[in-house]
Amino acid sequence: MSTTSARTPDPVRSLIEPPQGTALAVSYLRVSTKEQAEKGGTDEGFSIPAQREANRRKAEQLGAVIVKEFIDAGESARKADRPELMRMIQYVKRNRVAYCIVHKVDRLARNRADDVTIHLALQEAGVMLVSATENIDETPSGMLLHGIMSTIAEFYSRNLATEVIKGMTQKAATGGTVGKAPIGYLNIRSRDELGREVRTVQLDPDRAPLIEWAYKAYASGNWTVSQIHDELTSRGLVSLPTPKRPSKPLAVSSVHRMLTNPYYKGDVIYRGVAYKGAHQPLVPAEVWYQVQSVLTAHKSASEATQVHDHYLKGTVYCGACGSRLIVSNAKNRHGNVYPYFVCSGRHSKRTDCTRQAILIEDVEHLIENYYQRVQLTPARREALAGMLHHEFDRLMSAEADELAQLTANRDRLEHEQDRLMQAHYADAIPLAVLKREQDRIAGELDQVNRRLDAHHGEYTDARAHLDDALNLLENCADIYARCDDANRRLCNQAFFTKVYIEEDDELRVENNRPFEMLLDPEVNADALTWAENADKARTPALDSSGQGSSLVRWVPPTGVEPALNRV
Repeated sequence: MSTTSARTPDPVRSLIEPPQGTALAVSYLRVSTKEQAEKGGTDEGFSIPAQREANRRKAEQLGAVIVKEFIDAGESARKADRPELMRMIQYVKRNRVAYCIVHKVDRLARNRADDVTIHLALQEAGVMLVSATENIDETPSGMLLHGIMSTIAEFYSRNLATEVIKGMTQKAATGGTVGKAPIGYLNIRSRDELGREVRTVQLDPDRAPLIEWAYKAYASGNWTVSQIHDELTSRGLVSLPTPKRPSKPLAVSSVHRMLTNPYYKGDVIYRGVAYKGAHQPLVPAEVWYQVQSVLTAHKSASEATQVHDHYLKGTVYCGACGSRLIVSNAKNRHGNVYPYFVCSGRHSKRTDCTRQAILIEDVEHLIENYYQRVQLTPARREALAGMLHHEFDRLMSAEADELAQLTANRDRLEHEQDRLMQAHYADAIPLAVLKREQDRIAGELDQVNRRLDAHHGEYTDARAHLDDALNLLENCADIYARCDDANRRLCNQAFFTKVYIEEDDELRVENNRPFEMLLDPEVNADALTWAENADKARTPALDSSGQGSSLVRWVPPTGVEPALNRV
């Protein structure tokens, strides 16, 4: 195979032919945005080469050779259908590969469902997932850490989304239009006298008069939505063209949404909250409210549907056929109503399920008893926390070299900044050169500081997440017993993905991460063994000096270290 240059448009790199008998590996690299991918004037930018070098070093440690490289440049980890990820999975299914090396778990997936799907696909192909910067393996404890780290990656992704929502909320609160303005308005981009981009919304001179007429006509009560739609079409109202879609007449449903949109009376709605918009209203508020009254009067009573709600809906499933359990209220001959859970597959005759209805009260007791069974004792909680915190300490120490290199780079760049300033004061370099070099150094310093913050914050967040999960497990039954229905729903959503009710009224539970691993009997057994060996390893001398409780300083006795390597 030939080596592909760094500027090749093909994101899959074929590497050297490995010696006979050498373990084979594939390398997966990813950056999230096109800007990252093209930074530095190359197709790959700065991040991809750094990930490639880290993955190559990891392969050398494993005694493996990377035979194929897959690069998703500018693809978000929130999507599982990335093109090169899909090609990589197909490649390992067709070829004998021992390892899939990623720089970090979050390069692979940033939500727990995709992480499980991708990991299972690799496992089915007989491929071990290896992180170049995180010591994650296939043991139960290693898988637990994998789950925690992927949860942290999902937290980061969701936190980023939260920050975006925060900015959008601030924009809406000041009257700005969030996203594309509705038909009748135009999104305008211009620049002020300082060259800054200014985004505003203006009335569309071609479409705004037609929208205004539609409101006033419908407010009279003499038109139906269908008639308004037909009239607007005959008057030539069409949607705005886009690069992908040409103009076309509106659908009836679009006209209905237009008549109910409060944007036309001057309000901006974002996440269910109304704000006074900075744009020009198209219709007076009283006309808009009159239109809503007419729409309500025309609404058919047949649209109303009967809804039975319960805090376990969406959590409990039929153990026989896997269909959801839905609420059904049965009334006896005396008029008494008894709420049941029934199998939706049997109820709708979609399946041949014969599962009998079960009283909702009985299902509630089954869930409460489950929480009682899985609640951690203080001893088990302490053992799990001790084993996992020790592993975090080991991971941190394993990255000491990288942290030292980052710190050295930061010191070098700061020293370079000082030398530039001294040279400028001595009239050795002109101001334009000083500014250019200072901007370059500031950019590199920002990258280094971000990586240093990520190193420290990642493990801090993971530890806090672990402690929160363990605290919840230690008191889950007591908390659940005191919760109201709304909070019980939240508890169940945190703990479970699905709860299957079997024919014998036993539960088959699919736990959410990280609880699926924290409740794994093998992980719990490992933790108790670890705690017992840790207690034996503490000498009286260490205890008397106050160092015996440090999991970082604990040295395992002969025969215990192999067990710890599985953690």
